[in-house]
Amino acid sequence: MSTPLIHQNTILKPVVTEKSHSLAILDKYVFQVDPSASKYQIKKAVEDLFKVNVVSINTIKHASRKIKSPKTGRHLSVPSDKKAVVQIKKGQKIEIFNSLKS
Repeated sequence: MSTPLIHQNTILKPVVTEKSHSLAILDKYVFQVDPSASKYQIKKAVEDLFKVNVVSINTIKHASRKIKSPKTGRHLSVPSDKKAVVQIKKGQKIEIFNSLKS
């Protein structure tokens, strides 16, 4: 049996890109999450940490891949990751993204 995820370990960090800023205007926020987290765990974590109401969640999972190191020429494994696009109730904001817009 795996250990349960707590909210601070479910959401790893916000994804800050031009696309995520354009999605923030539409009340959608992008986070990098734990690859084993379910949509329900992500929803509960966002609602508890940021005190907002989640409308929907879309997840994107990237598989691990092999790359060749440009410095040493060795083959390295890049770990898998998972992103979640979280849409919140209209009119609510997450302050982390609002402070980055300036």
